[in-house]
Amino acid sequence: MKRSDWELLPFFLALSRAGSLRAAADLTNTSYGTVNRNIRALEASYGVRLFQRSQRGFVLTEFGEQLLPIVEEIELGVDAARRRVEGMDNSESGTVRFSVTPTLAYDLIAPIIGKFHALYPGIDVDLSLSQRIESIPNNETDVSLRAAETVQDDVIARKLFRMTLAVYASKKYVDEHVAQSSGGGEGLNWIGFGSRQPAPLMSEQFPQARHRHNVDDGYMRACLLNQHCGMSPLPVLFERTFPNLRRVPGTGLTDGPWLWILLHSDLQKTVRVRRFVDFLAQELLVLKRISHA
Repeated sequence: MKRSDWELLPFFLALSRAGSLRAAADLTNTSYGTVNRNIRALEASYGVRLFQRSQRGFVLTEFGEQLLPIVEEIELGVDAARRRVEGMDNSESGTVRFSVTPTLAYDLIAPIIGKFHALYPGIDVDLSLSQRIESIPNNETDVSLRAAETVQDDVIARKLFRMTLAVYASKKYVDEHVAQSSGGGEGLNWIGFGSRQPAPLMSEQFPQARHRHNVDDGYMRACLLNQHCGMSPLPVLFERTFPNLRRVPGTGLTDGPWLWILLHSDLQKTVRVRRFVDFLAQELLVLKRISHA
């Protein structure tokens, strides 16, 4: 492999993943012309065509298919080297990449990061909000906050606490609709999350209620509750965030998923990461105690 090939391989990876020059340019933070030029240079260096070009985009040829797993392995090795070196860092400075769902981010995590920002001025947090679970082993993030029953990834996992769920609606909805409904919930509305199939908590409590609307983001679901659209299960952690919401009379509490903080094993001794993870865990445990008081 020629030395210059090292500089061209990231463009090969980006185009193989994106399928178009413009999308690959976004991944590499360059222009589509730069991507095209570097792909042509790499093909000229190897003497083969790596992509089949068509109106639908770029598709790997048999040569590209053979090259892809080798380059992906190189990428993992480079990422591992970076994490190993960063893991030797013992200073309270640098950047921590943190991934969290929008459900937890705005009113629960933002105040925690605000406190951390004031306490550790040398540590920056690059925050990624996504419903997609970003991969720590694949170097998509350094630290992740995840609600799940179990964690199978090859990561350091700190189990915080099991989240408690309750059924909520706005005060107006409780007063004007729930209070007038029959015991089975006829005439009431459920707001679903992620599936048109009702969750057990929704089936067992007010089974005759109609399933209307559907949103996989808990924060948006809480906003719809605030607009008097119906009822939905939410983590009790949200109770102080939305003071207009009320637990629906006649419903109880149920166990939700566990809340986990995940990080890469190579970074567990890095001071900036350890400071952030310890602070995040401490503040979330305090929030749990307050919300369950």
